[in-house]
Amino acid sequence: MKIVIAPDSFKGSASSSDIATWIEAGIHSIIPTCEIVKIAIGDGGEGSLDAIVDSGFTAFTCEVLGPLGNPVSAQIAIKGETAFIEMAQASGLSQLPGGVKSALAASSFGTGQLILHALDKGARRIILAVGGSATTDAGAGALQALGARLTDGNGNEIARGGGALIDCESIDITHLDTRLADVSFILASDVQNPLLGSQGAAHVFSPQKGASPEQVKLFEKSLTHFASLVGGDCADRAGAGAAGGLGFMAYAFLRATAASGIDVILDLVDFDARSIGANYIITGEGRFDSQSIKGKAPWGILQRAQRDGVPTFLVCGDADTQHGSAFAGIYTLTSLESDINKCINNPAPLVKELGSSIAHLVEELRL
Repeated sequence: MKIVIAPDSFKGSASSSDIATWIEAGIHSIIPTCEIVKIAIGDGGEGSLDAIVDSGFTAFTCEVLGPLGNPVSAQIAIKGETAFIEMAQASGLSQLPGGVKSALAASSFGTGQLILHALDKGARRIILAVGGSATTDAGAGALQALGARLTDGNGNEIARGGGALIDCESIDITHLDTRLADVSFILASDVQNPLLGSQGAAHVFSPQKGASPEQVKLFEKSLTHFASLVGGDCADRAGAGAAGGLGFMAYAFLRATAASGIDVILDLVDFDARSIGANYIITGEGRFDSQSIKGKAPWGILQRAQRDGVPTFLVCGDADTQHGSAFAGIYTLTSLESDINKCINNPAPLVKELGSSIAHLVEELRL
């Protein structure tokens, strides 16, 4: 028997690799001879880089600026001429000093610096995984890091952060890094929102990054102004609102193409090839709910498993089961331990027990 274990991380609790190892231990406690293939997974958000490195990419540490100009150590992953950049490594909520949100001042400058590091490593294909950002600056900070000058009416460089975009009167890309012309960019995201409007970056996402109602209005005004300076129709494209508008910048200045985050990850880790001959697949994430079916890792894996006719189990901290009827079974930590904090702080024994429960069921089905 062959079982593929491919969970996402349980954010704030355990990595993808740890979850897979604990599930494996539970299965082997019941079926010692079972062949297990563990695949670390991400969906393009925070933690995706770890999954990519686990699949054979090499990680390189870069010193860049965080969302508020604070120095941070971030990583990129390289394999051949392909670079994988996880925006959250440089410009994510997790990189805010003390975790204190500062919506107007947060800049994507550090993400631009990561792109420069990838160029220095010889990358000709760059994948931008843009989940978990702290920014709503339309990617202007990253554009500045890449060599563009954004100036006000007096010819002075504008401040970083989405709140300053309203001051921008000129975008000069004369000194944009020339190597960008020979690089293809992929925007790995399942966000379909445009840059502007009621479903845009300001209204939908900036409140999650600390924006007050008044700041949301300012962001919308600033983003609209900036988009008018850029021109074209990139602001209307699906995904332009991803990562506070970094998708817009990637479309407009990097000629990026969009792709499903989870599908990009699954292809990079050779999920299809490694799953050939699997009798069962086990996936998981911290919480499974209505957002999960909009491109999160377990849902993407389920689609591929259904295509190949492989029954799939879901292991998670907690679940809104009305959205998971297509799984062969849903196993939650909260079914074993009602205290959420205990589930988060000590998931290992619970995950192992769920692994053994799945193994018991599989054994019964074999009889």
